[in-house]
Amino acid sequence: MQKKKSVEKRTKGADTWEYSNILLIFTGIFVLMIGYLVHFQVVKSRDTINNPYNARLETFEQRVIRGSILAADGQLLAYTRVEEDGTETRIYPFGCTFSHVLGYSGYGRTGIEDLGHFQLVTFNAYFIEKFINELKEQKDIGDTLVTTLDVDLQTAAHDALGDQKGAVVVLEPSTGNVRALVSKPDYDPGEVASEWSELSSSGDSVLLNRALQGLYPPGSTFKTITLLEYLREHQFRDEDYSFLCEGKVSVGNSSISCYHGSRHGELDLKLAFAKSCNSAFADMGRSFHVPSFKNLVEQLLFNSDLPLDFPYSKSSFQLKASDPEALHMMTAIGQGDTLVTPMHMAMLMSAIANDGVLMKPRFLDRTESYTGAMVVEKYPTEEYGAIMTAEEAEALQDYLRAVVEEGTASALQSDRYTAAGKTGTAEYSSDKNKSHAWFIGYVSGDKPDLVVCVIMEGAGSGSEYAVPVAKRVFEAYYAEE
Repeated sequence: MQKKKSVEKRTKGADTWEYSNILLIFTGIFVLMIGYLVHFQVVKSRDTINNPYNARLETFEQRVIRGSILAADGQLLAYTRVEEDGTETRIYPFGCTFSHVLGYSGYGRTGIEDLGHFQLVTFNAYFIEKFINELKEQKDIGDTLVTTLDVDLQTAAHDALGDQKGAVVVLEPSTGNVRALVSKPDYDPGEVASEWSELSSSGDSVLLNRALQGLYPPGSTFKTITLLEYLREHQFRDEDYSFLCEGKVSVGNSSISCYHGSRHGELDLKLAFAKSCNSAFADMGRSFHVPSFKNLVEQLLFNSDLPLDFPYSKSSFQLKASDPEALHMMTAIGQGDTLVTPMHMAMLMSAIANDGVLMKPRFLDRTESYTGAMVVEKYPTEEYGAIMTAEEAEALQDYLRAVVEEGTASALQSDRYTAAGKTGTAEYSSDKNKSHAWFIGYVSGDKPDLVVCVIMEGAGSGSEYAVPVAKRVFEAYYAEE
């Protein structure tokens, strides 16, 4: 009898242990499900709803009038006009001026219209208003997006670029705020649906956002990176550098010439950079330790993802130690196989101006209810991290100022601000007379620093064509009250 009781006791204990474990397993599964639901609601719901394949989007759009998009100072950049018969028309008051950065909606979505779609079709006014709208069978009005864009700077960049294909990017390095972004050729976002066939088949790639997706050889703007590699390899001792420029430098059957064959004569490192001497920088390139060079450019986000919320192309750097010496030299002056986007070059200049720290480019400042009475969500500035040391950035700042003080960007000298930067003239075909015009740089003064990057396709030299565009933007910035 005692043996039987013992067996029953062990069996009962085993059953209790089994039930406890089953309970723990189910409790764990329940906790995981709750955790996933919370994660989905907080983190993933916006992305899921924003997916064009999600049927809920149609429900949102049927019940909510698409909200407005504002510039940083409150000027209307996009809004929905409702006709008496209920027809809704998306209106862009500035026409083509903000085309690629605002994008379009209604025939697919791009730009900020896509980035902020969730907010624009979400209603956050007072509940009583929503209740009254339902009683009247009226649509709610979507929230308002306030961007970081500056109308005056965008207009100045757009007008300065004129009919020239290319792009202009304007960033505030201390915050990452995108103050202007222009890509040309452009289009009227309000006419996309009616002109879709022509726009989508255009040989000029009108719909391509060249600022973020256009890939170009960087030309002499890349010498900023080549300079940093030289300084690193020589422990920042630049006082011993000397080069005699005779207008070209040769290796084997290949030769690299300075622009228009200019003979710069005896140069120290700062003057070689300021004058953008191809011979000096090509000569540097053949002595570099390629693994170190590649490590530097990848630290500067080549061949890497960029911290951007818009679709973009990756910049690429392909140089190998086994490549011919001539390719090493070409790469050092921004030719060869290296390709960059204007936005990436603007981000590099932004990090230099910000003492080595890159801020994530930011297009949106906040979401408000459509009346402006309620701030629904703020979008804080976000630090990506240091992509060079503060000492390296300070050294480059000094060299970039020299380009304006005594070099190829002297047209940027002004009593109202201090400019710094680098020009570039990038060949892109076997025809040596064809080149893209580049400028990357920033301006300092009694306002927050401002970075400008300009690319003009097939225009010619950077100092002749890109610098005047940057100057127009700088002048507009310092003309603002």
